[in-house]
Amino acid sequence: MKRYLWLLPLIMLHFSGFAQDKDFYIFLCFGQSNMEGNPKFEPQDTVANERFRVLQAVDCPERQRLKDHWYAAVPPLCRCNTGLSPADYFGKTMLANLPAKVKIGIINVSVAGSKIEIFDKDNHKTYLETAPEWMKKMAAEYNNNPYARLVELAKLAQKAGVIKGILLHQGESNTNDTLWTQKVHNVYSNLIKDLKLKPKSVPLLAGEVVNADQNGLCAGMNKIIATLPDAIPNAHVISSAGCTCGKDRLHFTAEGCRKLGTRYGVKMLEILGYKVAKAE
Repeated sequence: MKRYLWLLPLIMLHFSGFAQDKDFYIFLCFGQSNMEGNPKFEPQDTVANERFRVLQAVDCPERQRLKDHWYAAVPPLCRCNTGLSPADYFGKTMLANLPAKVKIGIINVSVAGSKIEIFDKDNHKTYLETAPEWMKKMAAEYNNNPYARLVELAKLAQKAGVIKGILLHQGESNTNDTLWTQKVHNVYSNLIKDLKLKPKSVPLLAGEVVNADQNGLCAGMNKIIATLPDAIPNAHVISSAGCTCGKDRLHFTAEGCRKLGTRYGVKMLEILGYKVAKAE
């Protein structure tokens, strides 16, 4: 009997459900309304690909989705009533240029209108205390702690695949905040530490807010976003030039969102060392 005891750990591992696939690339997405998904998605956006998956962050009975489960990644990729996100076309662009064996997994935890402070591991409660009621309701879907929920989902995803990068779109609510890059650095560093990741292997891609060429209401924030690589060496800024916006000059149209998401994908592919057949 004793000679078979060495098999016990292997048997336990087998039945634990742990089956990490190194060809399943996981990407964490967070931010405010543009990452959440503001424009309405159209039929062309809802074509499913079984190689593109989303780990559901909240229960969504009207779409027959349960939190903590993987589903085909069709919008909405955030909460039940959100729209088209850059993450949608990020994933589509990745799949179009990756080997057929590779799959893409998305986790999207975003809160419209929020400052980066809502993802502060230690001070999010203080921020939420003075937040408007509508924002508190959104945060409540993440157990009043979006950062902790993102980490919880990421740890679950690590059992299935490998975290390859982090996508951020946030800044409108922190316009003119010269400490924004340091605040983002803190969030990124906490994610790296809490998920036991290697920063050199997990780049942060941050998109610009609506550009000055579209008369973006917060376009001045792009000057601050441009300095993010100074605070985080493995950060990359994604241009929003030419990405059309709505009348509010804050949110991208579906067309603009597709273009921005494609650019996120192109940059990540370049970082991973893949050639891009078609950029936009």
